[in-house]
Amino acid sequence: MPLVYQQNINEYSKLGVWHITEPEDFFLEKVPLQNNITHPHKRLQHLAGRLVLSELYEDFPIKLIQIADTKKPFLPDEAFHFSISHCGEYAAAIVSRQQRVGVDIETPQPKIENLKNKFLKTDEQELLQKLEINFLQALTLAWSVKETLFKWYALGKVDFKENLQIQSARVADNQFLFKCVFKKDEVVELKVKGIFFNGNCLTWLCT
Repeated sequence: MPLVYQQNINEYSKLGVWHITEPEDFFLEKVPLQNNITHPHKRLQHLAGRLVLSELYEDFPIKLIQIADTKKPFLPDEAFHFSISHCGEYAAAIVSRQQRVGVDIETPQPKIENLKNKFLKTDEQELLQKLEINFLQALTLAWSVKETLFKWYALGKVDFKENLQIQSARVADNQFLFKCVFKKDEVVELKVKGIFFNGNCLTWLCT
């Protein structure tokens, strides 16, 4: 099916989500399989993510995508900045002609509660408990926010607990805003936005 969610973030940045219901041949007619992926569903996710890029910008040069040592896909000339995420039957992508970007999509899973102390400080967990959503959703949201920050940074070697810290969070209706601090080579204040989408948490950053 076509994009099930699309947003023009600003005049040069777009976000989109594809619900994967098509067979592999559908995608291969439109985009190339650039990696040696053996798992059938992971191949579908890979192809769907690249199709979203071309759906957002018809002139996106998909065949020129390369993979960095950090496993982040990129374009050598950076004509576009982009980020891709997959989860279950969904593929999300964000593209910008001018700004660095990050995107992540996650489905709440109970196992994340066993990991919370590995990626969240105590004060961050207390902040999440105050949100008017269940704690599993809040934890998933926090993980997704930090994944988005990680992808935005793009250089790898990041400690999610020490380098990526959530300072405040606001959830209103279906939307949320997290104010964060990236602490590594320098201190950078960032705002990660997102929505709850078909049972998933979708987060993005464009700056």
